[in-house]
Amino acid sequence: MKITQLIVVSILISTTSMNTPLALAEECQVSACVDVYTQDGKIIIEGRKGGTTAVTPTPTDKATPKKVTPKKVTPPPVKKSVAPPKPKVTTKAVPKKSTPTPQPPVEQTASLNDRLIKALPTAGVAYQPEYEPLVDVPVFMWTDLPTSFMTQVKIVGEIVDVALRPSFTWSFGDGTFLSTTDVGGPFPDGKIKHTYSNPGTYLITLISTWNGTYTHNAQTRAITGTVKTTSIVTITVVNSPTRFKN
Repeated sequence: MKITQLIVVSILISTTSMNTPLALAEECQVSACVDVYTQDGKIIIEGRKGGTTAVTPTPTDKATPKKVTPKKVTPPPVKKSVAPPKPKVTTKAVPKKSTPTPQPPVEQTASLNDRLIKALPTAGVAYQPEYEPLVDVPVFMWTDLPTSFMTQVKIVGEIVDVALRPSFTWSFGDGTFLSTTDVGGPFPDGKIKHTYSNPGTYLITLISTWNGTYTHNAQTRAITGTVKTTSIVTITVVNSPTRFKN
């Protein structure tokens, strides 16, 4: 069965916890901390391992005072008629004790930080009959998105498993909507179908919403935020031909 591939416009919508920071917990210093969230229509995986330690510098030794040597005093020549002057007495200078100045601790960083970005698949939309479906005749619709998105990444030496599933909101362009987790399919087994009551050109809009969980160290947590993708396709519905018989 031939199915015409339609032009699809994909729009990434950011519905995230904006710039969600990775929590700097104390346990990150001995084990890895991992956070997974959404940003700008993508999955962000952050990892941190290690922390900062304070190192107190060793105080310096006391300064050794310089040895002061007194100058040698040479008495002037003695005249017979004059009594010799008393020699000058020079005392040794007592050095002051030097106290080492305390130094502030120096932080040494020994940590690993990494950030990975994963993009989700975009959606294509198809319908059947593919050429001018008739009013009051069901139109079968479907998307080529997978029913799940799973990936395994290695970050800061740790293994993280990410699992997401999409849900769908269909807008058929005539004011009617359908919410489902089914991807639909062609005739006769497809579960997503819609009947138009009036001829005209309609915009079929599919909004795919992704959310899920991630697993690290045997612990499963919810991914913060969601990712939404929008696909749009045009359909033209016509009246069925009328025949008059005599």
